[in-house]
Amino acid sequence: MSKTQIHVPDVGSSDPVDVIEISVKVGDTINAEDTIIVLESDKATVEVPAPQGGKVAAISVKVGDRVKEGDAVMELEAEGNDESVAADDKGDTAQGSGAQSQPQDEPKKENASGDSAKVDKPKEQAGSRTETVKVPDLGDIDAAEIIEVNVAVGDELDEEQVIVVVESDKASLEIPSPNAGKVESVSVSVGDKVGTGDALITLAVAGGSVSAEASEREPESEKEADAENANKEEKETGKESDTGAQGKPAQKSEPPSSSRGQVADSGASPSKPVHAGPAVRKLARETGVDLSQVSATGPKGRILKDDVHAYVKQRLEGQPAGGAGGGLAVELPEIDFSQFGDIERVELNKLRKVSAQNLTRSWLTIPHVTQHDNADITDLEAFRKSQNKRLEREGVKLTMLAFLVTACARALKEYPRFNSSLENSGEALIEKRYINIGIAVDTPSGLVVPVIKDADKKGLKEIALEMGELAEKARNRKLTPADMKGGTFSISSLGGIGGTAFTPIVNWPEVAILGVSRSDMQPVWDGNQFQPRLMLPMSLSYDHRVIDGAAAARFTTYLSQLLTDMRQALL
Repeated sequence: MSKTQIHVPDVGSSDPVDVIEISVKVGDTINAEDTIIVLESDKATVEVPAPQGGKVAAISVKVGDRVKEGDAVMELEAEGNDESVAADDKGDTAQGSGAQSQPQDEPKKENASGDSAKVDKPKEQAGSRTETVKVPDLGDIDAAEIIEVNVAVGDELDEEQVIVVVESDKASLEIPSPNAGKVESVSVSVGDKVGTGDALITLAVAGGSVSAEASEREPESEKEADAENANKEEKETGKESDTGAQGKPAQKSEPPSSSRGQVADSGASPSKPVHAGPAVRKLARETGVDLSQVSATGPKGRILKDDVHAYVKQRLEGQPAGGAGGGLAVELPEIDFSQFGDIERVELNKLRKVSAQNLTRSWLTIPHVTQHDNADITDLEAFRKSQNKRLEREGVKLTMLAFLVTACARALKEYPRFNSSLENSGEALIEKRYINIGIAVDTPSGLVVPVIKDADKKGLKEIALEMGELAEKARNRKLTPADMKGGTFSISSLGGIGGTAFTPIVNWPEVAILGVSRSDMQPVWDGNQFQPRLMLPMSLSYDHRVIDGAAAARFTTYLSQLLTDMRQALL
């Protein structure tokens, strides 16, 4: 029985991430792909699965630790050889070590499938293992379409070689191979819909420790043990749920008759270990749901998004209209528009559906106020045009939006409350020490908001180039989830279209957004006479729970002064 050290995989961040949950303990027997720990960064929550089955010998981390890629997590006593024999040679007598014996059925199986012998044999004979490459964490994307499959059975792959390209209405993502090896099978084809954790290909990787058959199949006794554990866990869950934190019986099947505040009071952090993916945990945090109170309908007691939605719906049934839940107080009647004339029903794409949900949530939960102001950009526009002539040879084009990003970054430093987020509890404010500004981009599929990271640390040229690249990716639907995460403030510019003012909707969890309309020449009194000045209309929407009207007026006034004379940004 060999011991295997399990390390932190690539979680998409070079910075350390937090250990927020440890799902196993020393002495536990686990199967391949069972979740062992859950990691969380500022961008995502990632469940780390066991690469193989075995017994937990030691755990190197604890909840609250910060780890990075390659750090040791735990030590596993792998029982790969015995499992391989049990899986591949059911009912036959087998010796303990695959290095000295080989199941009799294996050659027949290999001839039937056409697989290479070195793939199916244990490590001691073949020195290779079969690995299933799965779809990585797609963030908020529930399902994406396979638009390219770049490999075929028998191909030899290099590490990080792109195997498939997936696309949603939000973004396109190239998925690389985590290891070098030979493609044994391809589980997807162009047009298939996949989600986080779905299998893409199986790969024969050199230097493996367990055979493919052993890692993919469980002996009957293990399946029975899993069923018993599941039943036991279900009974324990029932007992814990029946006696809540106050020692009072908790009703699962009947909707509670208390106030809506109970949904928020339960909190977003589960009070006991639960089985749920990153997207489900994020949904629970956003809706204030304690996952330990949610009945799971997924395989092996896993909580699904539908379970969370059903729980919230149940808690809100029979509650007074217009409560803290933020839902609509009335049910809209269905109208048959065809009685008035010809109609056509046009299905919304996923991007517009997601946008509609997010906008509704923001509008219903954030008390919006909009502050309007004008900025004199006469001198700034003249400077912009003169610099564009000089920068033309460098391939750089300065837009007014680039100056707005720079000015907003400076204003956010001066007024950090506009760069914050309100805790779901409403009891504290999270002031961020980084400034990431989202830019709303209009595309044929709908509105997307790519984010310029660390805008306060970048110059005008760098911001202009990055904006151009992000806008191009947005139009070609090549934005990745990472391109649209982490924003602290947003800008929506309609200057290229028209209008004099509008009310942009705050992009939760941000607390403010700047809307910009088309600039035009206006007569401005200079103390002696009217002068023609180019004025830029600005509309600042903000969360009135966080920002007072006076603070908003100061912010727009300061921003207007910066745009009138950008030299102030240097002070």
